[in-house]
Amino acid sequence: MNFNKKIKQIAELGSLLNAQKENNDIVVLCHGVFDLLHIGHIKYFQEAKSMGDILVVTLTPDRFVNKGPGRPAFNEKHRSEAIAALDVVDYVAINKWPTGMETIKALNPDLYVKGPDYKNLSGDITGNIKLEKEAIESVGGKIAFTSTEVFSSSNLINNYILENDNKKSFISKLKNEYSYRDIYEYIENLTDLNVLLIGEVIIDEYVFCNSVGKAGKEPVMVSQKIRSEKYAGGVVSVANHISEFCKNIKVLSYLGDKNQERDFIINNLNENVEFEYIEKNDSPTILKTRYIDEYSKTKTQGIYDINDQIISENEEGKFLGLLDENISNYDLVIVVDYGHGLITPKVVEILEKESKFLSVNTQLNSFNSSFHSISKYQTADYVCVHSGELRHDYRNRYDSEESLMKDLFKKMNLKSLSITLGKNGSILLHNDTFTKCPAFADKIVDRVGAGDTFLSITSLCVAKKTPERITLFLGSILAANSIASVGTGNISKKINLLKSVKALMV
Repeated sequence: MNFNKKIKQIAELGSLLNAQKENNDIVVLCHGVFDLLHIGHIKYFQEAKSMGDILVVTLTPDRFVNKGPGRPAFNEKHRSEAIAALDVVDYVAINKWPTGMETIKALNPDLYVKGPDYKNLSGDITGNIKLEKEAIESVGGKIAFTSTEVFSSSNLINNYILENDNKKSFISKLKNEYSYRDIYEYIENLTDLNVLLIGEVIIDEYVFCNSVGKAGKEPVMVSQKIRSEKYAGGVVSVANHISEFCKNIKVLSYLGDKNQERDFIINNLNENVEFEYIEKNDSPTILKTRYIDEYSKTKTQGIYDINDQIISENEEGKFLGLLDENISNYDLVIVVDYGHGLITPKVVEILEKESKFLSVNTQLNSFNSSFHSISKYQTADYVCVHSGELRHDYRNRYDSEESLMKDLFKKMNLKSLSITLGKNGSILLHNDTFTKCPAFADKIVDRVGAGDTFLSITSLCVAKKTPERITLFLGSILAANSIASVGTGNISKKINLLKSVKALMV
């Protein structure tokens, strides 16, 4: 059979298999990522085929692959073609869902076959194998396991495709010091933190367009709108990231008294995040609209609806009241200061005096670049900024990051300080020791929100005294995942982080 003819849509394949089963053929289903096809996969398929008559292989689509940054190494089209080229395989389909449960119910196979490493259901961190077992039994089939030797695509990719020596060296040192189980326990240890977040709410709108060209009679570039997407960004995005790792989170912020978007914000908060706010007069809730060329995914223009004047004395009083009511109830206070008027000197004073553990991030943007910096704060427990923001604070282009970090560490009497360096990774200073971590991002689509993602997990880790190497590793992985798609709506999932860590630790 021509291998391209083997590749089917799920719906079409369901009809074909029903006809095969009328002939009493036994249909066997294998499901997985199958990134970097190897001898282990081939032996697995051969043994699975020996259990029946028709072998169907379905693949996890690219958008649901959680094997770490840069994965899958081969896209879904190439993966499906590679498997279809094997004589032992009768049909191939790219799945439409993240797991195999819906696929099983759509195809009604007689056997659902997994490798021997899945036989111990208690070792499955996702819990999906148990659900897939229930799914196959619900359609009258059975789950079975092969006995073939296990090889790991992740191990092969990590050893031979991971192109950066710094990444290999970092992962090697990490594996020498810690097991996957150790890192799992450190992540679980974050759960009982009570976290209060302070910062501005930002609605991020992305308008996707086709670039058409110059207008006929005016010097204006014309674009055709295709679609738009809105995300709850700013401090809300940080809160949603953290909500995957901690049970009790609260956000204090402001919304505008016009174009308030309260319902949108509430509907886009995860269930375990509380939200209290004051109203800022004569202001919208901050809306940042970015126009994106659909083909290249390049930003072409940004238009912001914002009043970034400092909140009034009356509004400040209300916010200080909220702060006073809440701050003593939380183990960790994270300040995400975008410089848009919420955090006044009096607010800073309360945060510095009353927080049990204070984590601070100040961000430069087009509205505040001439006056906003970390020097707004006198002290904190943990500070996380980009290297450019650190240099901006010191007005220093040439000294090493480490020397500037040492000075800021001493000046603010910090416990920990991290800086992000974009493609060059990140550095953490703690107890006079520098720890460096490479960037794990191979696919960069949209950098907006990467710093917020890094801040969210590293703040938790530093507050819980997680080892520095693990802290940076988790921050780098989550940041890499966040910039692989457009928008700030790609919220970190703990299970995805665990899968990425496991894939890189094999």
